[in-house]
Amino acid sequence: MGVFILALGAAAFAAIWWLKPRPEPKPQRAAATLPQFCRDQDFEGVGYVICEIDTREYALELFHADGGSKAFGSLKAFDAAMVGQGRRPLLSMNAGMYHEDLSPVGLLVEQGVQVSPITLADGKGNFFMKPNGVFSIAKAGTVAIIESSVYAVASPTVAFATQSGPMLVIDGELHKRFEENGSSRYIRNGIGIRDPHTLMLAISRKPVSFGSFGRLFRDALACPNALYFDGAISAMSNGREMIVGGAHPVGPILAVFEKE
Repeated sequence: MGVFILALGAAAFAAIWWLKPRPEPKPQRAAATLPQFCRDQDFEGVGYVICEIDTREYALELFHADGGSKAFGSLKAFDAAMVGQGRRPLLSMNAGMYHEDLSPVGLLVEQGVQVSPITLADGKGNFFMKPNGVFSIAKAGTVAIIESSVYAVASPTVAFATQSGPMLVIDGELHKRFEENGSSRYIRNGIGIRDPHTLMLAISRKPVSFGSFGRLFRDALACPNALYFDGAISAMSNGREMIVGGAHPVGPILAVFEKE
């Protein structure tokens, strides 16, 4: 009898549970639209946003601070500031490491003016995992990635430049300090140069090792030289909404615009 009563109770509870109003499922947030020169691509089990940019078709610029010398601090703030100036970027991405006050760790050149000097000093952290390098944009629009000590000797005249590190690929070879697939895993972003008019931007959608990230540029994107921008804080925007990241501050910013 007790078993029968328990069975009836369980059946009644199940009926009440199934008849109970269910909360509406939260709508899934739609993925941000990628710029027309970007694509999703998988490599070694990790998803990336890859952007292939021809400098003959698009304009590239580096930014750090607003007119009052205050760092933009985030891609959202930067995008909003550009819209306020009548310039909506097609893409923006963090582009170099920074100190606690958001000032650049190494070289930064904006509109031909050196904002921060190059540093060849030794130190701790990824920036100082030598060789590190400089990404530059010439006044003619051509792009290059040059190892920092070589850049310092050459001292080229450029429109824009940002120093970061480590180099991911140097003349077709991976950085010698990278393990094949080390335990350090972060959302990472960087830049590679295929030729003087073609650059490849990449940001991972999941944490990835340095070794795998370097192989992405060398093997999948055919870049003989590539430079690491940062990890964990890595972010990319399409000028209207975030594609990846956005919760952390940024220092130098690389932006892509329609050519005027």
